[in-house]
Amino acid sequence: MTKAENPPSRPIDHLARCGGADAPALLIGDNATTFADLDAGVGRLAAWLRGAAGGPGERVASWTAKTRLACLMPLAAARAGLIHVPVNPLLKGPQVAHILADSGAKLLITNAARADMLGDARPAGCAVQDAKTADAAIDSDGEGLLPSDAAPDDLAAILYTSGSTGRPKGVMLSHANLWLGAESVASYLKIAPDDRVLGVLPLSFDYGQNQLLSTWYAGAAVAPLDYLTPRDVVKAVARHRVTTLAGVPPLWVQLVESDWPAETADLLKRLTNSGGALTPSLIDAMRATFPNADIYPMYGLTEAFRSTYLEPKYVADHPTSMGRAIPHAEILVCRPDGTITADEEAGELVHCGPLVAKGYWNDAERTAERFKPAPRASEYGGMAVWSGDTVRRDANHLLYFVGRADAMIKTAGNRVSPTEVEEAAIASGLIYEAVAFGVPDARLGAAIVLIVRGKGEDRDEELTAYLRQNLPNFMQPQTIEWRRDLPRNPNGKLDRVAISADWVQGMAR
Repeated sequence: MTKAENPPSRPIDHLARCGGADAPALLIGDNATTFADLDAGVGRLAAWLRGAAGGPGERVASWTAKTRLACLMPLAAARAGLIHVPVNPLLKGPQVAHILADSGAKLLITNAARADMLGDARPAGCAVQDAKTADAAIDSDGEGLLPSDAAPDDLAAILYTSGSTGRPKGVMLSHANLWLGAESVASYLKIAPDDRVLGVLPLSFDYGQNQLLSTWYAGAAVAPLDYLTPRDVVKAVARHRVTTLAGVPPLWVQLVESDWPAETADLLKRLTNSGGALTPSLIDAMRATFPNADIYPMYGLTEAFRSTYLEPKYVADHPTSMGRAIPHAEILVCRPDGTITADEEAGELVHCGPLVAKGYWNDAERTAERFKPAPRASEYGGMAVWSGDTVRRDANHLLYFVGRADAMIKTAGNRVSPTEVEEAAIASGLIYEAVAFGVPDARLGAAIVLIVRGKGEDRDEELTAYLRQNLPNFMQPQTIEWRRDLPRNPNGKLDRVAISADWVQGMAR
């Protein structure tokens, strides 16, 4: 098989059969779900979902903590011929209402408290089922559905990701996208059946969901965890004998500052990072804290899942590198005309191959902006993701991040749209205009600063309270500054560059 041929894939729900029948697949508390139980539970949940949500192609959303139900949903929805829409539990009612309306979800599975947060904003065509009812179907006596025979290009999921120009957009993922992503990560991380993976990242993120899928592809066990403090992570590693941990830079900062018993830290064999770059000093701290662990820095984007990883053997000498393409990905560095750059020449990262998503749900315009024909030099051809990120390639074919073209704020491992923060602030009715931007922060990666032009006197407490009610915690500004006037460019638009530069200069004085 040549590189230009897409590798074979299977329907994503077949992952429930990748491990030994009696081997553990899911560890929650003191309960272990074997692969045999996983497959049977997926089948029964799939049958229930088909009855609750309707025929093939309907969208079913889940808005829950990391329960057994949440972990089975990606496979069960796919087995039922449905399209899964996982929703970040940290989101508030307005964001979830947008996702439900935009996806056209026929069914939302959640608990009563979250359903109440939606209120009248829930779309009329979206039914709500209590998560306890859905979970009960997993253990029912009903007959489950057999593994699906979905085609590789059939849609399996829509994952919503923030965009720099406004509300989240849904990235359409096929069975092949998910299957090959699982195979890719399992292979380059060298996950084995005796490994234990701690799932601390949200399952609504491609990075978090892949913790389930790549672990099961390898026939290993995953222990999902909703943690409140870093100490919860330390305890979970010890309890489940965890060998593999994925995180984002702010979490690693907290973990290396935590008290790790030597015998617990020694359990970890591999640490993976995405959602922001690791600094050399943080890498040094991770190596000191977890002496037996290989470190895998990674770069990805939801539109193509994951693009690059840095092999552990290069981390010490090339700590700022993004590495090279992961299996099943072709990564090119291109000039604006699509030609390939020379070594050390900066260009746009273009991702080609079977991990490229199917575009944005119900959004042809934005799809056309990001998903374009692959450069002529591509061995895969077809559609590629033009990332908008500027990178360079050295003589050893290692890639290095140079800059990001859009205005996204990467904070605490989350991609935050400044427009979404600004729109929420303006909706308060307390201000006329707002500009949000990120500034470097040692713990968060970037902290959100919000500059506003108010209506009359400053009403900081009221605006802060409104934002807390209408935006998730990771979107909350760390600083709000009130101005009487805001600079504008010659076109009469707010001069964002000048506003952010002025704030930074003011802090430096």
